[in-house]
Amino acid sequence: MENRRVLIVEDQEADRMLLSAYLQQNGCQLLYAYDGLEGVEKARVWQPDIILMDSEMPRCSGHDACKIITQDPRTRDIPVIFISGMTAPEHRIRGLLAGAVDYINKPFDFNEVKLRLAIHLRHKPPAQARKKSLEAETAATNNRHMIVFHSTRTHLLKSLSVTPSMKELEKLTGTNSKHLNAAFKACAGTTVYEYLREERMKEAKTLLQQTHLAVQDVSHQVGFSDSANFSTAFKERFGLTPRDFRKQHS
Repeated sequence: MENRRVLIVEDQEADRMLLSAYLQQNGCQLLYAYDGLEGVEKARVWQPDIILMDSEMPRCSGHDACKIITQDPRTRDIPVIFISGMTAPEHRIRGLLAGAVDYINKPFDFNEVKLRLAIHLRHKPPAQARKKSLEAETAATNNRHMIVFHSTRTHLLKSLSVTPSMKELEKLTGTNSKHLNAAFKACAGTTVYEYLREERMKEAKTLLQQTHLAVQDVSHQVGFSDSANFSTAFKERFGLTPRDFRKQHS
């Protein structure tokens, strides 16, 4: 239990103080919430190793809070143990149906508290270790996205007059369409072909400003076989037809 992060959700100060004193003696890091709603928010923000939750509280009961916590992808892996003075079997069953992993009766037997916490924390890495692991995994994913993005971008920008198929891009980059679009979303905020379209529009704008190429020739250089489609796409992007844009910026 050393350095384990425990969230106590309890509106009764006496019970909260009893648990706190015992858990601090065992080296736990403690967080507190005074009703179910606050418990949900602190679980999301602090990602505790385990939650000790009173079943009956004002504003939002422990049962309702437990259902939210165990159904939220951000907190569903955090075990919830109910602490309650209601010892009838139906109360215990209600708590387990709400998503709790265990039930501790009040008044507390601290040997039982320690044993039940130890059982549910035994195979669970500490919150700090999980955070570092998640950060490392995120960094690795971001790195993969950057590699795929820059590799694909190089192929796309070699010739804006050519539109490579997704199959060709998959073969060139050694990945699949799902990963390609995920990489572009992460690095550029668009899909592969949205990115290509934007690069074509930027190049078209440059050609119209800096060359005397006919609009039809510009459209071919940026991958449009039909100059009417090019004019429509250009106006949608910049608010002017290619000819009006050239007149304004000549």
